[in-house]
Amino acid sequence: MRISKKYSHLNGEEWLLVHEKDTYQEIIDVIQAIDAEECRTKISKEIRMKGKSLLSPKALNAEFDKRFSALGWESVRYTYYIAHNHEQMAALMNLPLEQQKQYLLDQGAEPLLSYNQTDHVKHGIAIEVQFGKYAFVAYDLFVKHLAFYQGRVIDVGIEVLPTKAMQREMSSGVGYYEGELHNILRHGRSNPPIPLVIVGVEPN
Repeated sequence: MRISKKYSHLNGEEWLLVHEKDTYQEIIDVIQAIDAEECRTKISKEIRMKGKSLLSPKALNAEFDKRFSALGWESVRYTYYIAHNHEQMAALMNLPLEQQKQYLLDQGAEPLLSYNQTDHVKHGIAIEVQFGKYAFVAYDLFVKHLAFYQGRVIDVGIEVLPTKAMQREMSSGVGYYEGELHNILRHGRSNPPIPLVIVGVEPN
């Protein structure tokens, strides 16, 4: 595969080039080593593409998982408490996990344990390879990466997405680079408030 499009949000790529240049190159190498055509294993049942061989999100994700795991990238879970009251919720943001539950108990509130999980984390970088539906991409960009950043688990997030050209070779409803870039830019240049690199990939 190749990286055909790229967007650096809040100097995400610049941070990588200064602080984790070798790790960034490692990510690029993984992408370039994957043969997308070997993942063309899904036979469409959709009316407009019935019988056509499509790129399989499941097979693509499995290939990325295998290669990143072999290089020491790990799945990480960020756990935190939430509350029913918005003022209590705001106070929790500034407390470490071990103090969050006690704070809620002291307030007479019910502690609600929650978490976010990302599959590939290393050296302060989180990578989400997203070949799923549109809603999953939005969750990654505006919730998951941000939670890990605010929790001081990561310094930058990377979102790997198919380009529109690649998305045409997949099932309908898959999020794609150009559409998600539009969604980010229309929120303003500072939102989401986390350094990100949005990467658009496609078959060679």
